[in-house]
Amino acid sequence: MTSNIRVGIAGTGHAVPPRIVTNDDLAEIVDTSDEWITQRTGIRARRFVDDGQDCSHLCQEAAAKAIEAAGLTPNDIDLIVTGSLTQDHLMPTVSALVQTRLGCENAGAFDVLAACTGFLTALHTAETFVRAGRAKNVLAIGGETLSRYLDMSDRTSCILFGDGAGAAVVRPLEACGGQGEILHQELGADGSGYEFIHIPSGGAKHPHHHPGYEKENHFIRVRGREVYRFAVTKMSELIRKADEMVGDEEIKVVIPHQVNLRIIEAARERLDWPMERFFVNIEKYGNTSAGSVPIALDEAVRSGALKKGDLVVLVAFGAGLTWGSTLLRW
Repeated sequence: MTSNIRVGIAGTGHAVPPRIVTNDDLAEIVDTSDEWITQRTGIRARRFVDDGQDCSHLCQEAAAKAIEAAGLTPNDIDLIVTGSLTQDHLMPTVSALVQTRLGCENAGAFDVLAACTGFLTALHTAETFVRAGRAKNVLAIGGETLSRYLDMSDRTSCILFGDGAGAAVVRPLEACGGQGEILHQELGADGSGYEFIHIPSGGAKHPHHHPGYEKENHFIRVRGREVYRFAVTKMSELIRKADEMVGDEEIKVVIPHQVNLRIIEAARERLDWPMERFFVNIEKYGNTSAGSVPIALDEAVRSGALKKGDLVVLVAFGAGLTWGSTLLRW
């Protein structure tokens, strides 16, 4: 039986560490330059956490802002779902730490692992709980501290990533004042590209105490060409599908995963859409994986880039390989 509960986003928030790492800063560590990084990625700076600040802290700050924006209190939250691949510990979850630090005494909490698609996976899960009537107020969070997993001698990967988190409160649409209605969501995966973006060691297959453990296999490895082809194809496919769903209406804003400016521009060219329809902040933060889309969404909301009634599409893709999209009427 399909529920007729309509679902919306009542509030958003984001958090990034105060420490700014510019391209020039990286050029002092690895053989690169500001010009080289900017031309190939569109990234000019990123944020890195310092000692004592973890993924859970960023997620907590972003979630607190989202709750405030929704006009709620922590005790109003029924469920917390966090997408992250850089949890503070292998277990338990980031969501559990966020739950207790915020004082969400009535909330259940669990994490989902879908890499850069993590936030959209959390958002999809949150919508499902609300639409089914199993929860009224759900926090969907995406957050990362990828700087802890960077090989600073590998210029093909260390220049790309940054730290940050974003969050959204999902509620029945009538409780959102008609704002941010979730019209459609979809998720997908193709495990044949499992090794295109991965961390070889650290899991149960090759734990830290494994006799063959090598430190360099603890870092993120990226096959740039394969990822580029996949990302451009999947981004344009997801946006085109959303566009077909809305018929004669026009999608006003695309909030893409901030993976690489060249990938976003290549997808835009395939669609023959103006760049003005894409909300881009990659120059400030780099690729924050699961934090990417919700950080950009919150900045778009707070800057006034989203107008009431606008059709908006969120798209993400990442390791797994995974991908997802969300169509909203703001």
